[in-house]
Parts: sequence; structure tokens; C-alpha cells
Amino acid sequence: MRIRKLFKFENAHIVRNCSSERCKHSIHGHSYQIELILEATRLDHGQMVYDFGLLKSSIKDIIDSFDHAICFWNKDDPEYVAACKKFSARWISLPVSPSAEQFSRVIFFWAQEILRQTQMQNGEADVSVYSVIAHETATGYAQCFADDVANEQMGKLVLEDFEFSEQVRAEWTDSDLYAKLIRGESFTNPTVTMQVQTDA
Repeated sequence: MRIRKLFKFENAHIVRNCSSERCKHSIHGHSYQIELILEATRLDHGQMVYDFGLLKSSIKDIIDSFDHAICFWNKDDPEYVAACKKFSARWISLPVSPSAEQFSRVIFFWAQEILRQTQMQNGEADVSVYSVIAHETATGYAQCFADDVANEQMGKLVLEDFEFSEQVRAEWTDSDLYAKLIRGESFTNPTVTMQVQTDA
């Protein structure tokens, strides 16, 4: 079974090496909508794939990092990178281009890593990310699956290769969120008291 959670943010970028003259030379922004689709082969004690409320913590924080931020490819011109860091308090340095395709891969990668390191407390089993859809405009989106995240031809994704500005980190519920992710520390879901006894 699959569930879908929608996230929204405003973000600016330049997409270097693309075909469009406007997109590859000028900073511009989009109102993104991100569809995070999770799947599992069984339901938890609340008979859910994964409680939507649990997606309002670490996964929401990491996706919200993009909001009102500028994203840049860390291989871009050093002067441009320095200007982004100097004139914007909110920025994310990516090891890949800030395209819709890469946003879908990056968000899939982060969400899957958070789920993998989460200590479940309510009978959740084999919950995983099925897909991420990154709507860049009303007419265009990119969709990512697990094979795309693992495909190094599309760019290797390693947790240590991302960098977040101080203001982005300060606005997380836990400012040490990403460092914990890199260290492989557990994220623990809240404990649940059973109100109705089940056979599960």
C-alpha cells in the first residue's frame, strides 16, 4: 500500500549547462510542490502505512530547508558560490545540479536515509520511499524512484557532500539533525499506548 504527503516551498537556482538560455544564465525561482510517496506491505497498530503526523518532524524539516533558499551546484564558479553564501542567509550547496530531477533524487535520498535510521514504535514494518515527484511548475515535474537514486550516472549522492547555511540549520527543530544523519544516529518516534488491542 502507498500513501502520499505533499510539501511546498519557494526556491531559487541557476541550472547550469541546460538548453534554456534563461535558465542557465539567470537566477530564477519556482514554487515547488513535492509529493513524497511511501509504501509498506503491512500496516502499523493504527492501521496506517506511516502516520502522516510523523512526517512533520525530521523529514519535513529537511525538505523545508529549500524554502526561500538559493541552491547551487558545488562545482559552479567559486565567485558565484561565494556570492550566494554572502548575500543569502538561506542556501544549500549540492553535489549535483539544482534541477527538478536532482531535487526529486535528493529528497528521496534524504527521506529514505531518515526512515532507515528511525526507530519505529508503533508496529511499522518495511516502510520505504516508493517515489518522489518534484513539481517545478504547473505543467512540469520530475519523478524519482529508488533505481534513480542509486544510479551514479545521474550523480553520486553522499550525505557528507551536502552543506546547509547556518540559518537553515538553526530553523530545524533539532539544529544537529543533519550531523546526526551523517553519524548514523537513531531518530526515535514517540511511543504509543494501545487503546484497542489487535492481533498484529
